[in-house]
Amino acid sequence: MKQFLTARWQDLIMANYEVDPSLLESRLPTGTSIDLHEGKCFVSLVGFMFLDTRVLDFLVPFHVNFEEVNLRFYVVRETEAEVRRGVVFVKEIVPKAAIAAIARKLYGEPYERWAMGHERSNSHVGYNWSKGVCANSITVTRGENLGVPAADSHGEFIIEHYWGYTKRGESRTDEYRVEHPKWEVFEAADPQIDVDFGCTYGEEFSFLNDQKPFSILLANGSEIAVYKGKPIEF
Repeated sequence: MKQFLTARWQDLIMANYEVDPSLLESRLPTGTSIDLHEGKCFVSLVGFMFLDTRVLDFLVPFHVNFEEVNLRFYVVRETEAEVRRGVVFVKEIVPKAAIAAIARKLYGEPYERWAMGHERSNSHVGYNWSKGVCANSITVTRGENLGVPAADSHGEFIIEHYWGYTKRGESRTDEYRVEHPKWEVFEAADPQIDVDFGCTYGEEFSFLNDQKPFSILLANGSEIAVYKGKPIEF
């Protein structure tokens, strides 16, 4: 498969919430099923930096470094050769109109352009995103380096998904591969989460406003490659 996009994903905050799988059934792409860890279903609020972004190996002026915040959940697809663990996005937010437009057109991904900002230092990582009356932020203090999550751990489950799936209709699912090395994680101390989930992601997610995350991870990130997607044949 041909690389469509390369970049560095840096300083990923992942706030993970346990939810009832029925919440996600209407968003589940055909050919996939909900991926559970120890019987639990998760959605993750993920904020991070896109750095040195290249599309088809070209730098796009003014669209090289930017923030992204997304809400995602986890799925699995079984092929004859392997079991593919992937993610499905509820919404992906970026500050660049062109990035959002290209992602919607080429991938059918639920991208939107919002005003965004960030803070990143040796001690703190934070992201903010706003549009109209919706103003959100998430910030953590960077603690000790915990290394690469252990095999079969909760941390590995959240981080190690290398496929993306997009629902393009009741009978079409697009699949694409994401490549990156395993990530080290840091302790995410003193989390400050101020997010209106209902306003930002839909009323069905508003209950998360009052729900404490099951876990919060801070990953260092790495170079990544996103490969050109293709429809799954049924």
